[in-house]
Amino acid sequence: MSLLRQDSTKLDDAALGEELTKGSSHVVWAGLAAAVVVSAAIALYFVWGQKPPAASGEIEQIWVHPQHSESSGFDANGAPMATESFDQVYVFALVKLHNLSDKPLFLHSITANATMGDGIHSSYAATATDYDRVFLAYPQMPVPHGKALSPQTTIEPGQTAEGTMVSAFRMTKQEWDARKGLDFTFAIQYQPNLKIAPQTAVIDR
Repeated sequence: MSLLRQDSTKLDDAALGEELTKGSSHVVWAGLAAAVVVSAAIALYFVWGQKPPAASGEIEQIWVHPQHSESSGFDANGAPMATESFDQVYVFALVKLHNLSDKPLFLHSITANATMGDGIHSSYAATATDYDRVFLAYPQMPVPHGKALSPQTTIEPGQTAEGTMVSAFRMTKQEWDARKGLDFTFAIQYQPNLKIAPQTAVIDR
């Protein structure tokens, strides 16, 4: 083999290496550009895909009243029966709910959630009718008898619903005082639940 052919082979190998290097560079830049495009698309998906909340709210005031009750000692027919006693803690909350969307919002349930040592205890809010019955059953209830917030309230776009709800927990006042937390869940049809943790102090009555 002549020196001329050896030099020619080396030149061919060098040229091939240079072309491969150029090709690799193009692949790297193409890969980086694709990664940037994909990242931007993902970011836009999350930005555009995340809808603003349909509702917001505040717990303006909370009153808590322990109630010890005993049964009358008679059944529905008036026959004597053993009396039963039990303790309940009534939780009243003055609530404001705001419709931030352009469509009506249909509230279909409200729960008060007390975090106790053994987990979360939840109690559904009374209907507007049962809310009023609480004050009829306990005329001396030391809580303001304001307008009820019905768990089946409809809130029109841009409007605010305000009222008081009541829930009852079967526990003693001592057990209630040992709670670790309290919040409220508002279930709205076709929307994520709205959970509100009160920022106001609980008033014991």
